[in-house]
Amino acid sequence: MIRAFNHCVAISLLAFGVVTSANAILPIEKLDAFKGAKAYLVQTKALPMVDIEVSIDAGDRYDPVHKSGLADMTAGLMNYGVRSDKGLLNEAQIADEIADLGANIGLSVSGERAILRIRSLSRRDLRDRAVQLAAAMLSAPTYDANILAREKQRTITSLLEAETKPEYVLERRFKKMVYGAYPLANTPSVKSVGAITTNDLQQFHKQFYRSDRMIVSIVGDVDSIQANEIVQNLLKRIPQSGPVIAPLPELKRSPVEPLSQREVQIPFDSQQAHIAMGMTAVARNNPDYFPLLVGNYILGGGGFVSRLMGEVREKRGLAYSVFSYFAPGKDNGIFQAGLQTKSDQGSVALGVMSDTIGKFIADGPTLSELAAAKANLINGYPLRIDNNRKLLDNVSSIVWNDLPLDTMDVWTKQVEAVTLEQVSAAFQKYLAMDRMKIVVLGAQNK
Repeated sequence: MIRAFNHCVAISLLAFGVVTSANAILPIEKLDAFKGAKAYLVQTKALPMVDIEVSIDAGDRYDPVHKSGLADMTAGLMNYGVRSDKGLLNEAQIADEIADLGANIGLSVSGERAILRIRSLSRRDLRDRAVQLAAAMLSAPTYDANILAREKQRTITSLLEAETKPEYVLERRFKKMVYGAYPLANTPSVKSVGAITTNDLQQFHKQFYRSDRMIVSIVGDVDSIQANEIVQNLLKRIPQSGPVIAPLPELKRSPVEPLSQREVQIPFDSQQAHIAMGMTAVARNNPDYFPLLVGNYILGGGGFVSRLMGEVREKRGLAYSVFSYFAPGKDNGIFQAGLQTKSDQGSVALGVMSDTIGKFIADGPTLSELAAAKANLINGYPLRIDNNRKLLDNVSSIVWNDLPLDTMDVWTKQVEAVTLEQVSAAFQKYLAMDRMKIVVLGAQNK
């Protein structure tokens, strides 16, 4: 359940104020800690706006086994009713208040964290009202039983519709295979969503929505004094701590297995065969992150210039698109490759994709491939931080993943420093074909 945010219009990096006249990226400033929460600021005066993100360690990985979807539902209903300083506000009143402010306030949930975002004009009266409303969502959602029943039915309807989509069925099975005993292997179902009660929401909120599990990131037209006030106003009604939470299991490396135990064929009535391949991989703070980033750009992350695209599409015409990526997080993530092809070409396309990945792991890239990949990544980096939203995404990722605060400033230097030997060593260290899980959905042949 994701509440959409309006994207600001991308304009030039220099004009927006993300880069100083000396071409240095604006620094991340550490704010005062408040009630156990960390907070960070990037000041940019180019527009009279402020963007705020609260990251909460309350993602899908904390869902109870038989109530998958609870984390998502807990966050999703937080803006449908709150106890505010003005008294009880229902969903219509909340929507009216947000519209009156000309602001955006929304919540979303990923595997690792729940996220609350605020976008407001930086004018103090409007900013303070937006922060107060968001603070009420964070600290005092009402979780009305009638609204829960309605949202459960909406979610169940969406799940039933998703069951008819090959991409959803493929991804669900792939996650189950790759994550194994790790909680992210579980996905919401009609049964698990149907079992969620208002008491479940209240208890999940009480357990996880506390300031010692939160990080606040702020980007925009405020100084450090104003930013510290924002943090305090956001979190002042939230408990600092709570009951002990059991540690999550470690996401272990995918085991070596015979192909018969790693590959699954799923019958599906479709003109296309959908294929996913992958295994567990690394966390974002892994020292080999940049060799893996550059290497994957060459392998399958660089679009038409990637190895996989060349072998699967350009040479053989087996698929319109083919890709690979690493999805690192605060904890270990995954590597995934995939494609769609005609249903009678599934085994051929899978063979080409497997051979291409295996050869890359064994032999690594060429010098020309490495140079081109680094140039493309470096030249494209300004587009990753050319507006408040993208800049906030980067700041939030940096502080969530415990990266150095100068990460944006040295990012291109770290890409440039990657060598052929580092790429080859990293891919051989973290990936292995006899550990890859494979899901083939809708193929007519095996």
